[in-house]
Amino acid sequence: QVQLVESGGGLVQAGGSLRLSCAASGRTVSRSVMGWFRQAPGKEREFVASINWSGSSTAYADSVKGRFTISRDKAKNTVDLQMNSLKPEDTARYYCAADGRYYRSPGVAEYEYDYWGQGTQVTVSS
Repeated sequence: QVQLVESGGGLVQAGGSLRLSCAASGRTVSRSVMGWFRQAPGKEREFVASINWSGSSTAYADSVKGRFTISRDKAKNTVDLQMNSLKPEDTARYYCAADGRYYRSPGVAEYEYDYWGQGTQVTVSS
């Protein structure tokens, strides 16, 4: 089993930045794809970004390309999401996810992930 805990959410003005962090415990995730998803009120959860086990390959939703950067620290068992130039439409609860299988390419679909955190709220004011 893998436990994921997100942190770093908060309230920020449009154009500002936030850095989310996800700490994994339990079974190692050093060989697993890690991802970030988000869910806004009244909307379905959507893919944001993902990164492969080595950090050499990433994937981003079109809506965040050029603004968000995903990274991981295998030694610390963490994955971060640096969010710049935030917009009100980025307001959502952000979830960290881990693939239970090893050495896969960055996935963009929820079904590709086996473990989920409780999420952290990001609110961007206009």
